Amino acid sequence: MLKKISFAIIVGVFSVGTAAAQKLRIDVQGIAQPTPVAIVPFGWEGDTPAEPLDIAAVIQADLRRSGRFAPIDESKMLQKPSDGSELDFDDWSFLGVEAIVVGKLTQTGANAYTLEFQLFDTFRRRQLFGYRMPASRGTMRGAAHRAADMIYEKLTGIKGVFGTKVAYVTAEQQGRERLYSLIVSDQDGENEHKIMESKDPIMSPAWSPDSRQLAYVSFEGSRSSIFVQTVRSGNRFQVSSRPGINGAPAFSPDGRKLVITLGGVEGNPDIYVLDITSRETRRLTTHRAIDTEGTWSPDGRYIYFTSDRSGGPQVYRISVNGGTPERITFDGSYNARPRLSPDGTRLAMVHNDRGNYRIAVMNIERKDLLVLSTGRQDESPSFAPNSDSLIYATRQGGDGVLETVSADGLIRQKMASGRGDVREPVWSPFPRF
Repeated sequence: MLKKISFAIIVGVFSVGTAAAQKLRIDVQGIAQPTPVAIVPFGWEGDTPAEPLDIAAVIQADLRRSGRFAPIDESKMLQKPSDGSELDFDDWSFLGVEAIVVGKLTQTGANAYTLEFQLFDTFRRRQLFGYRMPASRGTMRGAAHRAADMIYEKLTGIKGVFGTKVAYVTAEQQGRERLYSLIVSDQDGENEHKIMESKDPIMSPAWSPDSRQLAYVSFEGSRSSIFVQTVRSGNRFQVSSRPGINGAPAFSPDGRKLVITLGGVEGNPDIYVLDITSRETRRLTTHRAIDTEGTWSPDGRYIYFTSDRSGGPQVYRISVNGGTPERITFDGSYNARPRLSPDGTRLAMVHNDRGNYRIAVMNIERKDLLVLSTGRQDESPSFAPNSDSLIYATRQGGDGVLETVSADGLIRQKMASGRGDVREPVWSPFPRF
């Protein structure tokens, strides 16, 4: 079974009817009683009648999409202050709102703005914090996401991920051919940007630690090769194109190396570490079994990978210096595609759950396994940089769609593109300002 699935992962097989890369549409299933909050429309001071972007609407959408908050409708607001000094806490207490966000956007130049906001605790009647940041037309949506991240972290204690990005692969049927695209978008599906397009399969995208580059596998020229591409400029370079399989790249925590899968010509696939600058490789596994889908531990000490050396696919780990691999998973007959949470406490994988391939998370210390997804062919798990959520690919009808789920399984979002096949999602690290 592993040989079949690993081959599909390496060559990038898509099941496609008609498809098109469209903005992701997000449907949320949250917790039973999300916290009521108020995001008051922001004040605007500038040389145009309306603000360039509805900041409050972006923040409101972010918090609602988290599944943990229920922003009240503007029509229910008894007052709409833009500064905390104008707040009447009695009005908000009457509405049952637990937190209030007020703010304003001020134009300071031709393409220069200042975004400022305050967060208040309604029941304690005090300010929790306030912040001011610069913005331009091009960075304004990002600034709004950053504000939402700060608000989310203050209210939950969990770092927000609204300012992060997601990369994924789409496939569009054009006559008898398929057109593959590597897409990067904001976490909410906005600002979609196509960074690579090919009639040959694209697969296994992986972010660099600084979110500036993506490594991926391309089958240009009817052979697998691994490329590293700068997201902003589009510049790319080939790092591996050896005979046979070149697959499953993943960046090391310092961004200087990739763990990759090589082989298939003179032997089974094995795990290698590739130095990006010198292109030199170092072989880590030498077993006759299939070893593939390597990923780094956050501390850079271990490589976790999938192997069928025990008779069925299970997750193993090996020191980056080599040695004897250690088996990690024992629950069930199939555990593959390992991915570590950034905090190093959890291991995500594809798990055979009574004949269904679903996303599961194992607590590395306790070894207990929690099945998070509900589909029949779920794959490609990737943790959010705060370790609190995952994104993965699943099927809806005949199409591939993306879903996110909280690490405790309580909050779920379906991210559909409207039509077509969307696969191989990977969540970016936190942006570096």
